[in-house]
Amino acid sequence: MFNFTPLLGAHSLSPASQSLLELDGGVKVLVDVGWDEHFTVSKLRALERHVPSLSIILLTHATPSHLGAFAHCCKNFLQFTQIPIYATTPVISLGRTLLQDVYASTPLASTVISADSLAESSFASGSNPTDPTLQLLLTPPTTEEIAYYFSLIHPLKYSQPHEPLPSAFSPPLNGLKITAYNAGHTLGGTIWHLQHGMESIVYAVDWNQVRENVLGGAAWLDASGGGAEVIEQLRKPTALICSSRGAGKDLLTGGRRRRDDLLLDTIRATIAKGGTVLIPTDTSARVLELAYLLEHAWRKEHTDGSSESPFGSARLYLASKNVGATMRYARSMLEWMDENVVKELEAVEAATTSKKQHKRNDSKQLGNRDNKSSAGNTAGPFDFKYLRLLERKKQVDRIIATKGARVILASDTSLEWGFSREVLRQIANDTSNLIILTKSYGIPDNVSKDRESLGALLWSWYQERRDGVALEPGADGQNLEQVHTGGRELQMTTAERVPLQGIELVAYQQYLATQRRLQNQMPLGNGSALETAADAVDETSSTSSSSSEESDPERQGKALNTSATVANLNRNKTGLTKETFGVNVLLRQPGVYDYDVRGKKGREQMFPFVSKRRRADDFGDLIRPDEYLRAEERDEIDGRDMRDDSTNKNSKLGQKRKWGDTGLQGANGSNGLGAAKKRREQKPNVTDTNGIPNGDTTLNGSYDPDLDDLSNDSESDLDEALYGPSKVVTRVQSVEAHLKIAYVDFAGLHDQRSLSMLIPLIQPRKLILVSGDTPETTVLANECRQKLIPASSDSAEKAQNCVFTPLNGQTVDASVDTNAWTVKLSNALVKRLRWQNVRGLGIVTLMGHLGAMAVDDQESTDNTSKKRQKLLKEDTQETNAQKTLSEAKIQHTAPILDVLPASMAAATRSVAQPLHVGDLRLADLRKILQSTGHTADFRGEGTLLIDGLVAVRKTATGRIELEGGGLGLPEYPVRNPESSFYAVKRRIYDGLAVIAGG
Repeated sequence: MFNFTPLLGAHSLSPASQSLLELDGGVKVLVDVGWDEHFTVSKLRALERHVPSLSIILLTHATPSHLGAFAHCCKNFLQFTQIPIYATTPVISLGRTLLQDVYASTPLASTVISADSLAESSFASGSNPTDPTLQLLLTPPTTEEIAYYFSLIHPLKYSQPHEPLPSAFSPPLNGLKITAYNAGHTLGGTIWHLQHGMESIVYAVDWNQVRENVLGGAAWLDASGGGAEVIEQLRKPTALICSSRGAGKDLLTGGRRRRDDLLLDTIRATIAKGGTVLIPTDTSARVLELAYLLEHAWRKEHTDGSSESPFGSARLYLASKNVGATMRYARSMLEWMDENVVKELEAVEAATTSKKQHKRNDSKQLGNRDNKSSAGNTAGPFDFKYLRLLERKKQVDRIIATKGARVILASDTSLEWGFSREVLRQIANDTSNLIILTKSYGIPDNVSKDRESLGALLWSWYQERRDGVALEPGADGQNLEQVHTGGRELQMTTAERVPLQGIELVAYQQYLATQRRLQNQMPLGNGSALETAADAVDETSSTSSSSSEESDPERQGKALNTSATVANLNRNKTGLTKETFGVNVLLRQPGVYDYDVRGKKGREQMFPFVSKRRRADDFGDLIRPDEYLRAEERDEIDGRDMRDDSTNKNSKLGQKRKWGDTGLQGANGSNGLGAAKKRREQKPNVTDTNGIPNGDTTLNGSYDPDLDDLSNDSESDLDEALYGPSKVVTRVQSVEAHLKIAYVDFAGLHDQRSLSMLIPLIQPRKLILVSGDTPETTVLANECRQKLIPASSDSAEKAQNCVFTPLNGQTVDASVDTNAWTVKLSNALVKRLRWQNVRGLGIVTLMGHLGAMAVDDQESTDNTSKKRQKLLKEDTQETNAQKTLSEAKIQHTAPILDVLPASMAAATRSVAQPLHVGDLRLADLRKILQSTGHTADFRGEGTLLIDGLVAVRKTATGRIELEGGGLGLPEYPVRNPESSFYAVKRRIYDGLAVIAGG
């Protein structure tokens, strides 16, 4: 069984992605916890309802659309941190810096408390109702808390199958295996493959098949097979979940080189006139591709020494509040990047080593100046010489106030938060300036409730081209289009954090008190809910009865969702009835000593008992794996290991605290205000692992004089210094726009050509399209229905059922279409079976005659029928007809496989063909032959040469080809050529199970 439910992103312009996968046995897998730039908490309600029943969580990309709500869920959703989470190492590291940047850049990420919740708290406390327009903010997670949340994620590597551990309130996973594959698009981006029983599911949302400067292409195609076939692990899945975003986009002629040249030519045309170029980008994912390209373009222009190049006088900046940590992580994860980046690093290290040897062998002829200049020419891929990192608003204001050409990369692409919004406000009124959009934006319609972002507004202006287009000549002679804005007004809404005072502070305290009371009244909280749900799971998994009366799947779902149900009842002021708790009412409600068990099933018939879980095994305390991690695997934040901190010290609802304390504490137990003060007192000139300062004041290997005086200033922004109870105040500012708009696609997503080519090669049985707007999804679905029609189906109805385009919250059944029967083997056939062992697995082939056999129903279901008959006999209301029916033996037939008759065996023996079972590895065959005195060496890819005569090849499909010649190579003396051929053939057969139906 496989059911799929998109929670966010389906048929939507919002880039946020959340998907729920339900597998057989009640296993639920959540893929991504994305959010959009509006940070609306109402979009997370569907996710919150499923938290008590989740088994594991998978993360795909380190972008806001895939993990933007991760910290919010960890801090505000009960039991969320108790669910095992899996992602690759780059997603963990870059996702941490991303969310730290988000919460430091905009107060809206803290989320506004809904007016209904404030009204409920006012009603419960008996005070006057609060102002419905009041926008109180929840307490945001601190930097230390965000770092701890990401330390809970289990890191995985590509192409390594892993059996995850279920959550404490999840049913057994029954052999679920997850495997991560490279998705391109972002560093560490993942295509997930899930294998559960007969279900083979591939989750591929936001991938890119094209190789880029930093990132390799998605791991769809098999390089050993020439790149014409999909790798075996991802081929022919039972279900493929794919994103439809980009289905209407055509590939740029010229590929990656043309795209890079187009961006550089557009920048060159503007900075040659002394203008400013703003490139909105994200803070942790696609920024690596842009930073690498621009840094190396500046290096090339300065190396050529052309005085006429505008790059020589223009300055290059990257503005983000946590970009220093992002680049430090990027330098430590070069092995996850494209092989060209790795080769560049190896060349730099080789050059550095040779220069050190030359320096030791040389005398004192080289001065310090020459050594310094030579060291600057050996910078690594992300050791920036010309790109300066800005992490403070004062630095951004200073560089914009200075004259001269400049290029500014700033977060975020939505222009709703981050430094890109501030830079746009200051450069919008100059016609010589330019903003380059690197992605297409969805423009909300009149029905949508979301406000149009600044990025979407500028994108609509670019497509309208109402005020004309400026054509600039490019380096290749083609014209570059830059759209005029024509003095139109930009309505920029700025959100500011303001501390609470007076009545507002009282309303906030009433809200906290109400939440504490609801949590204390919740009978199935963290501990008890987990124990009860786990007991229900153990009972379900341990039962051996096949009766439909005793195996009630709804009982398991009821036990898993009891916590969410009780929370909803408390929130809505609904009375908690006996039906809500079931038999647990004897333990949960005082004064209740009786419970009617008549008509109940399973657990509801017995007195509830909750066993305490042991925290140790028979050999003592349990081992904590995090205590044995290597130094490079530990997450160090601010110079200390986050795993040594106890996050249980954090303030929670219902916990006692000192008078006047805001309730917000850092991971070290200190108040949030103290943590902010401590960060302001820290020295900012801290060097990273490469010995380079944080990058915000460096220029060409030296300090930038324009920014040096700001390096020791403490940040005076109110939204960074304020961690107590606060509200958000918005103000609207009108800016007259005269700058020009250009577009270069740097989104790094699949296009129409990639989707049309790869989906037929993957050959999925079921296709589910998500993460795209309605036109893109509809066009791609119609095209795939024509290409994925089963060969045995002539009806359009079956073709329609193989492609699904669900809406948000709509569940589709994409289970594999299989029919299973139980066949009994006769005793005579079992005695003739000849088992063969292949790599620890027993292999047998059989051929028999299928017939029918009368089976006694009472004997086949003896264990369950005895118990049922005993209950029926004790029931005084049972009729005589029911007694007669229960005692009678019902006869029915069952399929049985018996030995073939002699007349049929002779006819089938000539038809049966031998079958080889097993997977032969050439490396193992080489060791076996060398141990028996043969010479075996690899010659080329997938070819093993034995004794210079016999060649063994393994094709991409697993086929073994054996070739032997009469003449061997002179360096391989052979005594008996014929014996070599048959010896190799015999060793191959020994490693396989040769079975035949006869």
